[in-house]
Amino acid sequence: VQLQASGGGLVQAGGSLRLACTVSVLTSSPSSSPSVVGWFRQAPGKEREFVAAMRWIGSRTYYEDFVKGRFTVSRDNAKNTIDLQMNSLKPEDTAVYYCAAHPQTATVVVEDARGYTSWGQGTQVTVSS
Repeated sequence: VQLQASGGGLVQAGGSLRLACTVSVLTSSPSSSPSVVGWFRQAPGKEREFVAAMRWIGSRTYYEDFVKGRFTVSRDNAKNTIDLQMNSLKPEDTAVYYCAAHPQTATVVVEDARGYTSWGQGTQVTVSS
């Protein structure tokens, strides 16, 4: 699986941004599709943290508490993207945002970055106060 994140930028507090993660599954084998596509972020001097995720099959979504009600994960089948709509942005949302794919394994912990084996290059989101 190859992923590419896009859509970052500079926005004022209270504004919105929409990130897109283009997902390319390299083979036609069903087992090569991801189990989950997740969004993580990393601010300067901080560890990478989970933001949100979506099941590849079934589209169940997961959110970290600090983004519930503000961020929404959705899938655009026409573009083959997993999008992250970010509203009511705060300066503390400033970070590099990454999308990642979790392979199909017996156990999936969506919040644990260690389970994700394919990562996009990251896109910078800066929220000014």
